[in-house]
Amino acid sequence: MPLSPRVHAFRDDILGDLDATGVAELVATKQIKPREATEAALARVETVAALDAVEHLDADRALDAADRDASGVFGGVPTFVKDNVDVAGWPTGNGSEAYTPRLARTDSDFVRMWSAQGLTYLGKSRLPEFGFSATTEFMTRPPVRNPWNPAYSSGASSGGSAALVAAGAVPIAHANDGGGSIRIPAAACGLVGLKPTRGRITPDHLDETMPVKVVTQGVVTRSVRDTARFFAAAEQTYRNPLLPPVRLVEGPGSARLRVGVLYDSVTGPSDRDTHAATADTAELLAALGHRVEEIPLPITQQFADDFALYWGFLAWYLSTTGRRALGVDFDPARTDNLTQGLAAAFRKGFRRFPSALYRLRRTQRSYRALFTTYDVVLSPVLAHTTPKLGYLSPTLDFDRLFARLYAYVGFTPLNNVAGGPAISLPLGRTRSGLPLASHFSADHGDERTLLELAYELEAARPFARIQDA
Repeated sequence: MPLSPRVHAFRDDILGDLDATGVAELVATKQIKPREATEAALARVETVAALDAVEHLDADRALDAADRDASGVFGGVPTFVKDNVDVAGWPTGNGSEAYTPRLARTDSDFVRMWSAQGLTYLGKSRLPEFGFSATTEFMTRPPVRNPWNPAYSSGASSGGSAALVAAGAVPIAHANDGGGSIRIPAAACGLVGLKPTRGRITPDHLDETMPVKVVTQGVVTRSVRDTARFFAAAEQTYRNPLLPPVRLVEGPGSARLRVGVLYDSVTGPSDRDTHAATADTAELLAALGHRVEEIPLPITQQFADDFALYWGFLAWYLSTTGRRALGVDFDPARTDNLTQGLAAAFRKGFRRFPSALYRLRRTQRSYRALFTTYDVVLSPVLAHTTPKLGYLSPTLDFDRLFARLYAYVGFTPLNNVAGGPAISLPLGRTRSGLPLASHFSADHGDERTLLELAYELEAARPFARIQDA
C-alpha cells in the first residue's frame, strides 16, 4: 500500500496521541492545565494551516476561556465549532461567499448545551456553502484538504472539523448532519461519526423549522469512547422523554446481533474498493459471532428523487429568504453553482413537492420495519472512495456536479429522512492508503447498540492512525 503525503500535527507535546477523554483526564487530575492544552492545540492548528480547515480562529478568547474553571466531561479540551451554528461574538458564515456574516449576539441552542461539557472553543471550522455538498470546496476560496492526502477531499459538510480532528489539531470537533454531513467527512478522514436519532440532541432553531427535520447535531472523534461520552453527557443537559436513554456506553455488548448487509444503493453500484471493504466488514462480524446476511434495498429510486427535490427546496428557501435571515447584503446571484442549480431544479419541479414530502415523511415506516428482523444494517457510507479535489467542485456546471453527487451520496440520506441513527467507522483502507469506512444503521433510539458494536469492532480491528508509518 503506497504511502500518501500526510499532513498532521501529532508530536511529543502534552496532547500527544490522546483523544478528548485522555486530555480531559489529565486536566481533571491536574497533570496539565487547560491553558497548556489550549496553547498546544493552537500550535498544532498552525502546523496544519495548509489544510485550510479553519474559518475563524480566536486565540485570545480561547486562552482567556482556558484560564477559567474547567468542569464537565471534556473540561479543558480544545475544540472547534462548525461555522453554521452561532457562537456569541463570532461571525456565522455558513460557508457562503454570498454575504458578509454578522457577529452572532447569542450562542445557539447546541452551543449552549455543548458548553456544559467544558470544552474550550478555539474558533470555527469550514463547511461548503450551506452544507449542501459532500466536499468542502468553494467557487473562489481554497478547499479544505484531506490530511491523509491533501490532493483529496475531506468530505462534507463537516469537512473542516473532520480535517482538524484527523490531523491531530484537536481531539474532537462539532459536526452536524442533514444528509450525511457527520458520516461522510468521518469516512473520508478516518474518524468515528455518529448521526443520532432525530430528537436525541438539543436541536438548533433552524433544525426545527424544516418540513422534514433532517438535520441533527453531533461530533467527529478519533475514538469510540469520545463519541460515547459526548452522548452520555448531552443527556445530562437535554433528555428526550420519547427516546430510550443512551447512558454511558463503556465497552462492547454481549448480545450477538442480526446484521443485514447492503452493498449497493438506489443510485447505483458501489465501486470495487467499497464493495470489498463492506464484504470484509461483514466477514469480520460473522467471525465475531454475529448473524450476517445480505438484504434487498429497503427503498426505491423514488426515494432518491424525492430527496433530491427536498435538497433543492432547501437551496431555494435559503436563496429566497437569505436577505431576511442572513443580512441585507445577501445576494443569491453570488451563491455557488450547486446552490443556484439546486434552487433552479426545485423551481422547475415544485409541483411534485407536496407528494414528495408525503412520501419522505412515510419513509420512517419502511426504515423501522427493517429492524423487526435485524438489529443493525451494514452498508458503505458512500458509493465510491473519496475523490480528488475538483471532482465535486462547485465550479463545475450544475448538471455534471449534481450527477456526480447523486451517484456518490447514495446511502446516508435515508437515515436523515427516516430519523434513525447511524455511525461511520474507519475499518478499511483504499488501495491508495486513504481511510474507507463502514456504515451501521439501527432503529430509532438505539444508539447504544451502535456504540457497543463500535467498541467491539474498534478492538477487533484498531483504526488506522495517520501518525503511523
